Amino acid sequence: MTGKTHLMGGVAATIILTHTNTYDPLLFISAGAIGALLPDICHSGSKIGRRFKGLSKLINKLFGHRTITHSLLFLILINMLVAFLTTNEGIRVGILIGMVSHLLLDAATKNGIKLLYPLKLTIRFPLTIRTGDKGEAVVMALLSLLVLYYSKDVLIHYLY
Repeated sequence: MTGKTHLMGGVAATIILTHTNTYDPLLFISAGAIGALLPDICHSGSKIGRRFKGLSKLINKLFGHRTITHSLLFLILINMLVAFLTTNEGIRVGILIGMVSHLLLDAATKNGIKLLYPLKLTIRFPLTIRTGDKGEAVVMALLSLLVLYYSKDVLIHYLY
């Protein structure tokens, strides 16, 4: 999936969940957006990889693309790091939800992910799409519609 689709996936996942918690919606959704981009830190051409080029190249050299950063191990490590850096649970949970949305979207691609890294097992859904093709455009459109539909709840939170 492209960065735009991942970003929309993280926003959609967190915006849908805003009514199930008491986190500040703006922080929660923003954290979801960041988390949705974070697993691609292993790719220096990704949105986040271009911002942190040196770190991105190092991670890619050590582990490759869609390995450790697309795994349950990485989710646990990021959870521990964020818990160390902030006491704001909404930020921590938002980042994790964004990351999970990223993993789900990449599991829907032909290349899949190494969810159980360091095991070399590739996880992918039975039906897959190619990054950047019409299938991804459909996913992006559906995610966009979800964001539009559920954004009214966030707006109401801030207006009242």
